[in-house]
Formats: sequence, C-alpha cells, structure tokens
Amino acid sequence: MAASVSACTRFASACRKVGTSLFTSAVCGDRMDTERTAKLEFAVQMTCDSCADKVRAALQDKPGVTSVSIDVGKEEVLVESALTSAEVQALIESTGRRAVLKGIGGSEQDHGSAVAMMAGVGKIQGVVRFLQLSEGQCLIDGTIDGLEPGPHGLHVHTLGDLTQDCLSCGEHYNPLGRRHGGPGDSERHVGDLGNIVAGPDGRASFRLEDSQIKVWDVIGRSLVVDAGEDDLGQGGHPLSGQTGNSGERLACGIIARSAGLFQNPKQICACDGVTLWEERERPIAGKGRSKANAQAPAANL
Repeated sequence: MAASVSACTRFASACRKVGTSLFTSAVCGDRMDTERTAKLEFAVQMTCDSCADKVRAALQDKPGVTSVSIDVGKEEVLVESALTSAEVQALIESTGRRAVLKGIGGSEQDHGSAVAMMAGVGKIQGVVRFLQLSEGQCLIDGTIDGLEPGPHGLHVHTLGDLTQDCLSCGEHYNPLGRRHGGPGDSERHVGDLGNIVAGPDGRASFRLEDSQIKVWDVIGRSLVVDAGEDDLGQGGHPLSGQTGNSGERLACGIIARSAGLFQNPKQICACDGVTLWEERERPIAGKGRSKANAQAPAANL
C-alpha cells in the first residue's frame, strides 16, 4: 500500500504546475485531491484600471479558475477556483503586484473556517487552511516549504500545546478510539489526513477534501507534518496501527479560527504593529516578524 500511495502522490504533485494545463486529481490512499471550487479573497496592490487588467489577464482562462472579480478602489480580487490558494496567489503576483489572502469561502453558505501557521525544524514553514463546505465535507488547502522531497504524513493532533514544540501536541485526534488508517478508510483516526508530497524544491502544495474533519471540532488542536511517509496502517510495522510509522514530527501549528469571505478588514495587526503589506514580507510567526527584527526571510505564502 505505502509504495502505491507514494507513486500516486508523486504523480499528482508533478502535475500541479501553475500556468500550465497539467492539473489533475488522483486517488492516493483512498483520498482524492478535490476539484471542488472555493472563493478566495485577496488584497492586491492596485492603483489603476491597467493594474486590474493585468491581474485579470493573469487569471482568466487559466485551468482551474472559474471566475474573477476585481475592485480597484478596495484593492480586492475575488477568485473562484479549484487551485490551491498558493497557486492563485502566484498567478496574481506574476504581474509584479503583491497579494495577501484575506478570506476563503465556499460557493454556498460557509460552516466555519480555520488556519494553522506551520513552523518547525530548520526553514520549514507554511500555512494550512480549513474550510467547512458542508456538514460532511471539509476543504483543506495548504502549502508547506522546506521539506525533504517526497511524501510526508499529515495529521491533526489532540492538543494545541506547543510548549515543547511538536512533542507536546499529543497523539492523533482520535475521539472514536479507532485504529490508524488512511483518509478514505472507515476505520481511521479522525485526524488521519494521509500524505502530502514535497517536490524537488521542498514545497508541498495540496488541496484535499475530508469527510471526518469538522472545523468546529479541530479549532484549538494542532496540525503536524511528519518526516516520513504514512503507511496508512498497512505497513506491518508495530507503529502502523498507531501512527502510520511516519517518523518524527517536523513541523506543527495550532489550528485557530480564521476569517471567511469579507470578514477580515485588517490593515494593521494590533498585537505587533505589522501592516498588511509588511506582514506579507515577513515570516508567518516567530523571529523576524516584528519590526525590531526583520532579517528572517519572508514566508511568501
């Protein structure tokens, strides 16, 4: 099972290239990368109609983009798309304009959203967003940089406790007391999200749907990415039925409530005085975020 999952996810990752027609969905460990669209609200630095025209041209008719709405006066771009938020942001920023994701929503009434700011060993960092599309479906959209190329287990853990970094996050979120499994298995931990795949550049960009994750149940818990591939409970190792034998915990973040569409009017962060555009050029958390220490590289997510 583990070998077939790895081959499948590598293929899916290789086919997700921004600006090309090579977008695909693939079943990997009984999970399908979703093609369901979501609405993404971006703040984009624009001053004139020609700016808007360039942004519109970068987005329209691209595979996976359904609609584009631009308000120059508010410096807002609303995109309905089946691409990851990082892919849409890259298309916007290919025009030379900076973009910041302010909100995410579904095509129908939203049931809540959350975000985990991931940080860990070395330069590993990323952002993963959760959008509850309906009572039974949660969209998970994320990008994590700094990983070793290849598959990495991804799980929701019980505790939102980072006092000992990822070691204090507790075990996989498993309220039903079940055996570890894959995302498509009926016998699995609720927190079992399978594998994400980092490309040669160390970036894993993914967009998944899950039927057991509920945003209201995971807010306040943590998301953890592991060093190795999750065998989905099929590996025969003593840890297969507990953790998928996916190795040490590399990076983690607390899952916090986040803004839906048009719910984030923020222009400056009250906690540290970082403006919207300064924040775009700083790390997502930790050293280098405050004005007093701006030497660390930007997250660019």
